[in-house]
Amino acid sequence: MSEILDAAQSIAGTIVADRRTIHASPELAYQEKETAALVEARLSDLGVEHRGGVGGTGVVGLVRGARPGPTVLLRADMDALPITEESDAPYVSRRVGVMHACGHDAHTAMLLGAARILQERRAQFDGAVKLMFQPAEEGGAGAVKMINEGLLDDPPVDAAFAIHTGHDFQTGTMVARGGPLLAGANSFTITVTGRGGHASRPHTTVDPVVVASQIVVALQTLVSREVEPGVPAVCLPPKPRFSPACGDSRRPGMVRPGFRSGQFTDDDDPPLR
Repeated sequence: MSEILDAAQSIAGTIVADRRTIHASPELAYQEKETAALVEARLSDLGVEHRGGVGGTGVVGLVRGARPGPTVLLRADMDALPITEESDAPYVSRRVGVMHACGHDAHTAMLLGAARILQERRAQFDGAVKLMFQPAEEGGAGAVKMINEGLLDDPPVDAAFAIHTGHDFQTGTMVARGGPLLAGANSFTITVTGRGGHASRPHTTVDPVVVASQIVVALQTLVSREVEPGVPAVCLPPKPRFSPACGDSRRPGMVRPGFRSGQFTDDDDPPLR
């Protein structure tokens, strides 16, 4: 183990450089063409067999060991988020409105580093390691598309592992636990349609902003009153949209608050339904 850690430390500069290159050129879901091209170029340089265009812009690599054995999959996501980065770092995003704010740049660079270490030591292990560079993790179901296009076949995958960066922990720290560790997310939208009118006659209108605000507050009790204590869950409104104002007498006001719920469970009976 210490030999592998030493090897990882020796290529830390390359991993950091790849991460910063990817960070400076973020791409949204299913648009990760530059990122996928970088991944394929690195795998080609290493002599790792691979194929691109899986699930859209995904890349799958395969490191074969010296002898037959089980196949383990290692996964990293590649897509960025529609966020404008405000930073003076030299590797700040060059694309306005797009940013690697969830660590996928690091995940991709880390898996490329793992690919190098594994490829250089392929004579030392049995079986194979499949490398999954996934597009569209941020709500785009990129993993499903890759699975539907044969990700888990030829050779069949026996186990899969992923890792996520976390700003709550010191560099070099690993965190794990039995059972689910990260929440599964679901999204839904509620549309509240009001009745327009003049601001001087509010009693003749139905203000959807007030109604939607009550819904936002009431939904917080889903977790506190409907979910068993001790079961982690969350429900939050990330993006309320108001259009148009209630004072517009030509048409009714409308509010579309979008919500995201998350739960730490892998059974068929989630706490939030």
